[in-house]
Amino acid sequence: MSRHPVQPVQPAQPVLLVVAHGSRDPRHAATVHALVRRVRSLRRGLRVETGFLDFDLPSLRGVLESLAAQGVRDVVALPLLLTRAFHAKTDIPSVLRQAPSRLRIRQADVLGPSPLLTQALERRLHEAGLSPADKSSTGVVLASAGSSDPEAIAVIADIAREWRRRGWCAVRPAFASASPPRTEDAVRALRSLGCAKVAVAPYVLAPGLLPDRIARGAAEARADVLADVLGPAPEVARVLLERYDAARLPLRAGPGI
Repeated sequence: MSRHPVQPVQPAQPVLLVVAHGSRDPRHAATVHALVRRVRSLRRGLRVETGFLDFDLPSLRGVLESLAAQGVRDVVALPLLLTRAFHAKTDIPSVLRQAPSRLRIRQADVLGPSPLLTQALERRLHEAGLSPADKSSTGVVLASAGSSDPEAIAVIADIAREWRRRGWCAVRPAFASASPPRTEDAVRALRSLGCAKVAVAPYVLAPGLLPDRIARGAAEARADVLADVLGPAPEVARVLLERYDAARLPLRAGPGI
């Protein structure tokens, strides 16, 4: 008889299914895949899949069916979104409810708000040429894609207020769609406040139509600095894993959808 105790078999980690919106712009999918590669590099051994709601392949429905056919049981579906708006509240849950019944799925929280995302925004500003010494004299436009959901709009305003406390001259929210002010209007408002420089920080994950609109607004109002989208910043990848971990712990208590 062996003197060594039998070690219990550890259950497999739930699959992390990153749910992206999709876009006709090929830069969008390329950025999503780059972010997913970074997530995999941070958590070796974790299976990470990607599904798109629209425009791009593989589709979310197709990935769910494929996982079920492969015998996967547990899935954490993580919306690649910065605020809880229509897609997180309606579109994604609707698709997940239609998934094969053998799958136990829990929908994770959206990425924002998070201090890590604020760090990523500052990373992008510094990469665009803004130095730490410029901080107190620089006004920042926190430029979001925009939403008709009041909750999402309020979250962006809250982030702008909190970010101002990190030492910026001022921080103003702006939106590329649905709600005012537009990026160009926010840039001009910061100029009128007396900020020596104005920087635009896109609070968006991937390139596309609305980020391009943000960039045009920044150029029209002659902003001094335009940062890149958040994309595969390491801080963003860490937020994905935080949301995954928070969702997977209660997964075995029952389905989340």
